Amino acid sequence: MDSENSAIARAFISTPVGYIELFGCKGEITGLYFREKAEGEIIPEVLAEAAHQLKQYFKGELESFNLQVNPEGTKFQKKVWELLKDIPYGVTSTYGEIAKKLGMKNGARAVGLANGANPVSIILPCHRVIGQNGKLTGYGGGLWRKEWLLKMERMNLKDGIFCI
Repeated sequence: MDSENSAIARAFISTPVGYIELFGCKGEITGLYFREKAEGEIIPEVLAEAAHQLKQYFKGELESFNLQVNPEGTKFQKKVWELLKDIPYGVTSTYGEIAKKLGMKNGARAVGLANGANPVSIILPCHRVIGQNGKLTGYGGGLWRKEWLLKMERMNLKDGIFCI
């Protein structure tokens, strides 16, 4: 086994919303976090495809990621995060709608907490989840980034459909 694929890898990429720090292990993405500055420029091979796809996303050339992810979390969090993948590019959902898909009548708050704990933002698009009233609520990278990501997706939609 290649030691680079079994060790925890880390890379920084520059994006229009600041630096992103990527983490990966065994060919899977395990973390994506917004940072104010970069602490290196070398991108390990195990993270090269993720960095490439993120750059395509920010150019408006990629609507969905084709990456293996393995974020750490509870079973419930992982169920919520899995549903995030079903929210199309440029479309939003609400915490309540996701709770309903999980069979939870009053689970919006629990979904919100799980959504906020997503360690692979953008790739698992938690920025596409908004409040029931249509307002942008909570985002680990800051609400300005959430707003920016949603506007960028809307501007790059191929079919002109956008919901918020």
